Amino acid sequence: MDLIDLSSVPAADEARGEFLDQLCEELELDYASYAALSPVSGGVQGYANYPAAWKEFYMRRAFHLIDPTISTSARSIAPVDWGRFDRDERFKTVFGPARDFGLFSQGLTVPVRGPYGDCGLLSVTRECSSSEWRSLKRKIVGNLQTAAVHFHDAVMQGEALSRMLRAPQISTREKEILQWVAAGKSQQDIGDILAISHRTVEVHLRSAREKLGALTTPQAVGRAIRLGIITPD
Repeated sequence: MDLIDLSSVPAADEARGEFLDQLCEELELDYASYAALSPVSGGVQGYANYPAAWKEFYMRRAFHLIDPTISTSARSIAPVDWGRFDRDERFKTVFGPARDFGLFSQGLTVPVRGPYGDCGLLSVTRECSSSEWRSLKRKIVGNLQTAAVHFHDAVMQGEALSRMLRAPQISTREKEILQWVAAGKSQQDIGDILAISHRTVEVHLRSAREKLGALTTPQAVGRAIRLGIITPD
C-alpha cells in the first residue's frame, strides 16, 4: 500500500493545505491532516500541515501500514477519539516517536465516505489536558464533520487526487508486462522479451492483480485497459 503526500506533488492545489491551516486556527487545534484511501489500489494519499521532518519520518518508516488512526477509523462511521488507542501497541509505535517532533497523541479522526467507494479521513490534534480536550471536542466535532465532507468533496473534484484514487499506482514494469499479456504473449514469451525470468514476470503480474483488485490476469488486463493504464492490442 503506497503513501503519497499530495502537498509535495507540484500539481496539487495549494488551497488544500491552506484550508487545514485555517481549520486549525479557527478551531484552536495544533495540526490537521486529510487522507483518502483508494478502494482499488489500497493506497493512501493526502495532505497534512504536520512538521516536514515528521512527515518524512512517518513516510520513511511506512507507519501508514500500521497506524490505527487510519485502519480503525476507515472502518468507522462515527468520529474516532485517539484515546481508544491508549493500549494499542501499533499506536504507541507510531506516536511514541511523534513527541520528538512536537506532536502529541491527543486527537480525533472524522471519517467520510465518498462517491467512488473511497474513504476520507480528517484528523486533528491538540496538546492540552484531558478535560480541556473533552470540552474542545464537544464544541468542535460538528464543525469537523461538516469540514470533512466539504474537504473530501472538494479534493475529489480536483484532478490530482481523483486521478490517483481511480487509477491504481501500477509500476512501469507492471504496465509493460500487462501490455504484453494484452498482446497475447505468454509469461515465458514476456520473460524472453524483457530478459527476465518467467517467475519474475509472475511476481509482477501478482502485484498488478492485487493493485487492480483482480482475481485473474485477464481481469487485471481488462481493468487496466478500462482505466487507461494500458491500451488494447
